[in-house]
Amino acid sequence: MTPQTWEILVIKHGTRTTRRSDVFMNYGFYDEPDGDFVLHYYLWVLRSGDQVIHVDTGYSATGAAKRGREVLIDPLEALGSLGLRADAGNPVVVTHAHYDHIGNLGAFTKSPIHISRKELEFWTSDLGTKPLFSHFGDQEEVASILQAKSEGRLREFEGRCEITPGVELVEVGGHTPGQLVVRVSTNLGPVILAGDAAHFHEELERDMLFQSMADLSTAYRALHWLRDEDVAAIITGHDAGELDRFDRVEGPLGDFVAIVGAHGA
Repeated sequence: MTPQTWEILVIKHGTRTTRRSDVFMNYGFYDEPDGDFVLHYYLWVLRSGDQVIHVDTGYSATGAAKRGREVLIDPLEALGSLGLRADAGNPVVVTHAHYDHIGNLGAFTKSPIHISRKELEFWTSDLGTKPLFSHFGDQEEVASILQAKSEGRLREFEGRCEITPGVELVEVGGHTPGQLVVRVSTNLGPVILAGDAAHFHEELERDMLFQSMADLSTAYRALHWLRDEDVAAIITGHDAGELDRFDRVEGPLGDFVAIVGAHGA
């Protein structure tokens, strides 16, 4: 029997131009000149036949406005243009509970939601409100996760979990206590959605950690683990060049959406 494979839609919904020193932790330690740095914001969709799995839900207009982030296309509008509805009940994977990954989650009112137990425990503890964490967290958006739990839709796990054939969640931690990566079987071979275990390819290749980390040693180990995996591609969480590495979808969404492992391609 042929193993089940998935295609991956990489959807860019936001962007920001900042400085390298604002992106990489303790940038002065590297003894390199500062400079402009562009990062993009993504969400992802897995498709196999009629099956659909959402991986993160981008940031909301409110979350973007709070932090001065640019919205290129509303994530829910982008999904709608691809024929995908938030209220369809398709599963959602939360790689971690930062504002730019769980904004709009409240619109997925019928979806089972997969999240690391450590991640949920952290953001519902007093630590989640500390200033060094709360800039990237948002208790109003965490409330959407708790709402799903009260409705019996939350799927918590520890370590590894294959949620369906060809889609495995792996808890690596580091950036947040329960940071996940998603290993996906495609017709190209296995592909890893790194979430924010690796924000950029430079972070992955040079061991240059992002500015916000819950656990430095675990974050380094996550990067080492990613590099050791035998996969066709690693898709990072925020690299500005990510869409250029894959084929764009046809039509008006071509500026915002690339497809990996397209079925029938």
